Amino acid sequence: MKRSDEQLVAAAINGDRQSMNDLLGRHYDRIYGICRRIAGNEADALDATQEALIAITRRLDRFDGRSAFSTWSYRVATNACLDELRRRKRRPDPTDDAVLALRLDSQPSGAVQSYADITADRVTGIDSIATALDQLDETFRVPVVMRDVMDLDYAQIAVELSVPIGTVKSRIARGRTALAKIIGTDEDPPDVQRGDHG
Repeated sequence: MKRSDEQLVAAAINGDRQSMNDLLGRHYDRIYGICRRIAGNEADALDATQEALIAITRRLDRFDGRSAFSTWSYRVATNACLDELRRRKRRPDPTDDAVLALRLDSQPSGAVQSYADITADRVTGIDSIATALDQLDETFRVPVVMRDVMDLDYAQIAVELSVPIGTVKSRIARGRTALAKIIGTDEDPPDVQRGDHG
């Protein structure tokens, strides 16, 4: 019988290494997915995932069970990835911003207001959004992922990123608009559904 996360956590805290391995294995894909979307490249995502798994192992005894283990572990992964991005900023590539600016400036303007407005049948799937996220500057990519992938509210994102809520909302709006433009260049401009997607 498959054990629950709670049972695995309890056993792992008591020193059961197999339970720890089972727990990490169960959540690895999601943790990596979050890191991949936030980091924007494979190498940094793998580094952040490894750091997240180490942090989860070391801090598991601090998990208090007030939230699901998945929620807690994804938060740890987010923090590990943000740390990786901070380390990356210490070794910047001077061409990154210029390439991104050229890429975004070359996108045609159109009716697309937000990538969240694009109808599912006009987008080629998750890979299209993941590819588009890779092209997005991390200033916008990180809050978009935290909001739209991790489903964190604006206040939580503001705390995690140490910026005001207004800045979070602005970056998410700008990030969604840039994503819509990037996705819209691969084919005819997609249909949009009007409405509030905040």
